[in-house]
Amino acid sequence: MEIYLHIPFCGSKCRYCDFASWPGQEALMPAYVEAVCAEAQAMAEAWPDTQAETVFIGGGTPSILPPELLDRLLDGVLRRFPLAPGAEFTSEANPGTLTAAWLETALRHGVNRLSMGMQALQPELLRTLGRRHTFADVEASVRLARAAGIRNLSLDLMFGLPGQTEADWAESLDAALSLEPEHLSCYGLIPEDGTPLKADLDAGRLTLPEEETERAMYDTAIRRLAGAGFAQYEISNFARPGFACRHNIGYWRRVPYIGLGAAAASCLPGRGEGIESVRTTNPAGIRDYIAMAGAGDWSRRAVETVSPEDARFESMMLGLRMNEGVSEEDFRRMHGVSLTSVYGPRLRSLAARGLVEHADGCWRLTRRGMDIQNSILVELMED
Repeated sequence: MEIYLHIPFCGSKCRYCDFASWPGQEALMPAYVEAVCAEAQAMAEAWPDTQAETVFIGGGTPSILPPELLDRLLDGVLRRFPLAPGAEFTSEANPGTLTAAWLETALRHGVNRLSMGMQALQPELLRTLGRRHTFADVEASVRLARAAGIRNLSLDLMFGLPGQTEADWAESLDAALSLEPEHLSCYGLIPEDGTPLKADLDAGRLTLPEEETERAMYDTAIRRLAGAGFAQYEISNFARPGFACRHNIGYWRRVPYIGLGAAAASCLPGRGEGIESVRTTNPAGIRDYIAMAGAGDWSRRAVETVSPEDARFESMMLGLRMNEGVSEEDFRRMHGVSLTSVYGPRLRSLAARGLVEHADGCWRLTRRGMDIQNSILVELMED
């Protein structure tokens, strides 16, 4: 089982962020930690004897949680869901917020992977994004993490930003590589409705790079990172050998997971005929979540049942994000039918147009197919 912990607190809200996170709510941290521990207890009673194969702490900004509260949180969760031998345990962190005390607490509870949001090298681009850190903060945080014993470090970068040039992107890649991370995530900016950045774009105060420029940035990432010893294993993710993110791979392979915290989702096996799995989502508001956990009223979660047909499509939608694609053997084992019996004619049509390929028992996107993944998924939808 995979475990996700959501920390909705942050020092300030980034201008592109539409995640469930809020600044200025530090007074709610103690009650929030107790709420997560209560939810962990309830989920452990529903799914007894469950070990955590992977854990991921996301946010928000997990690294602003005081060490004593981080200690309470992880003790409360891991007593209910102990780490399996060799478990991958990731926490996100923002540059400039890490402390030796926070890292000591995290590592003591088993955190062995850190993911930091560098995003860009250039100060003007960081200001556009509403990021509070500088590259000097990234360097300092990496040194602190390495000194604490982190040997699996990931950095997030963003391309296609307003005002960003191809030269800017190449410099950001080089700066990130100079820090010798084991993993890099390179995300194209998606302006989300309701964010200040999207409002500036809609008003014409900011302008995105041309589509061809963004495509060139992506090609640069693939080329430069391959030259630096990174293998691309998913559309946005690159890793040195042995350092692909197991937690995220679990999502893309539809491994069951338990989400704890505000706005966190769980996806667990269904327990009824015609229900392949059940997805639940917690209330997003911090106070609403605390109230739900305090009352033990888990009916306040949103519930979605996933049919076998929807589950098959999710396997294709998520699996095609990965460079290795969708395994015919894994598909049959998970869904009880062959992949080609469901998608064969559509896949063969896509292959004839050079958008997918079949090799080693897997169907995968070609480089051209990656560029138009969404339209390919539309074609694969079952009638």
